[in-house]
Amino acid sequence: MIDYAHTKHGLRVFILIALIAITLPQAVATTEESKDSLRSLTYTVEANSSFSSGDYTPFWLVSNRQGLGTPKKNNGWVRGRITKPLNSESRFSWGAGADILGGWNVPAPFNIHQLYGEIKYRSLYAFAGAKEVWGSYNNPRLSSGNLLFSGNNMPIPQLRIGTFGFAPFWGTKNWFWVNAYLAYGKFTDSNWEKSWVAPEFQRSEGILYNSRGLWLRGGNQEKFPLLVDIGIEMGTQFGGTIYKDGKVIHMPTKFIDWLKAIIPLSGGSDTPNGEQTNVQGNMVGMYYITLQWKPQADWSIKGYFEHYFEDHSQMTFEYGWKDAQWGVEVELPRNPFVSNFVLEYIYMKDQTGSVNHDWTPEIPEQVSGGDNYYNHYLFSSWQNWGMGIGTPLALSPLYNSNHRLYIYNTRFIAYHLGLEGNPIPQLNWRALFTISQNWGTYRYPYKNVLNNFSGLIEVSYHPQKKLKGWFAQAALAWDAGKLLGNNFGVMISLGKTGLIKW
Repeated sequence: MIDYAHTKHGLRVFILIALIAITLPQAVATTEESKDSLRSLTYTVEANSSFSSGDYTPFWLVSNRQGLGTPKKNNGWVRGRITKPLNSESRFSWGAGADILGGWNVPAPFNIHQLYGEIKYRSLYAFAGAKEVWGSYNNPRLSSGNLLFSGNNMPIPQLRIGTFGFAPFWGTKNWFWVNAYLAYGKFTDSNWEKSWVAPEFQRSEGILYNSRGLWLRGGNQEKFPLLVDIGIEMGTQFGGTIYKDGKVIHMPTKFIDWLKAIIPLSGGSDTPNGEQTNVQGNMVGMYYITLQWKPQADWSIKGYFEHYFEDHSQMTFEYGWKDAQWGVEVELPRNPFVSNFVLEYIYMKDQTGSVNHDWTPEIPEQVSGGDNYYNHYLFSSWQNWGMGIGTPLALSPLYNSNHRLYIYNTRFIAYHLGLEGNPIPQLNWRALFTISQNWGTYRYPYKNVLNNFSGLIEVSYHPQKKLKGWFAQAALAWDAGKLLGNNFGVMISLGKTGLIKW
């Protein structure tokens, strides 16, 4: 049964945000509305609450929500944000955003969710601050998530510089393109780790962040409907202070260490032995291959392949690329039933086998197995504020009752379906269905294979005339199986958006 006694505070705040929204200016309604939005500030106020039975909030009410979901039952938040959007058509443009959130039964009861400034000049782009970023190529509404950056965690403050999407190579008549970026940032969950992690487990403070990506594209859809993309993207945790086994380990942050966050190099004498034997920092990455066929403006089909790696054994072809995500996304011609759907198959069970051995003078052969995806012996795991940064199917540390920053479910096989549609202009729906088999990790295997099914049905309503600017959303979600147990929950959201001309 749902514990209604613990939901009263959430309902009060939910009603309060609706009353506040009534007093705000109405959304600007004009034939020049899109142009007005570029000359104005956009405000949004929103309240969200979820109520659940079972052990957890259902999986798809938790996952891929930019850290706004949590496994803890009966939670919610109120949120207010103001943004000034970029004009993608202008040679020069700038934008900014501020997004403040308060919640209950969430890891951060009050936080500045987003605060950033961004700038664009021709094909160059940069932003500084905390901003929501989604994984490349995956549909954020329908996919199970990117294997490296899924949008499952709260934004990490960073400085990111690169191209504004794909930029054409000079002289190729739009047949060859490049997309690249480099980012440095810092994790902000040090105090939360200190309060949440159990004393017997390792934690960290002041960890630095790096990510970078490079993609090449071939094709010109104005001439021929096929596009082919290949690319690589990587992320690194480095620097900071590690508290482990009663020891305090200060990781170096000299200029050379910032460079080593980009290039996989072994650590110096001022790092632990494990860093000297392998690569300094917790470095993870992924290869992308996508093919998109778009013969007409109103429909397309895209196939994508993502291969995740933790070290050189999976970064190269040494052991074969068994672990990967295969997906297909189809955009259908306009119809009142289904507008898009995504099918995905995810295999993460191999991890180059269970044997783990590094080269030593006594035993010069190197096996490099047991990659233990998303976990690290110093930096705990590839997570932020308790939520995994990679695919949410590798259950986030917030699910751990022992309060350890370890991802216990990294070996799994999953099948995923996502659908959405627009029956009428003001109504949108989506549905997610995921089946998985789960083996745990090589170090902590489950006694039996744990099966799981998670589903979501969500409806969003945006009035077009009366109450223009308001929006509402309702969702039903459920889990069934041995991994998460039987959970059922509902989520409701109410908000209002509009323009403040300046």
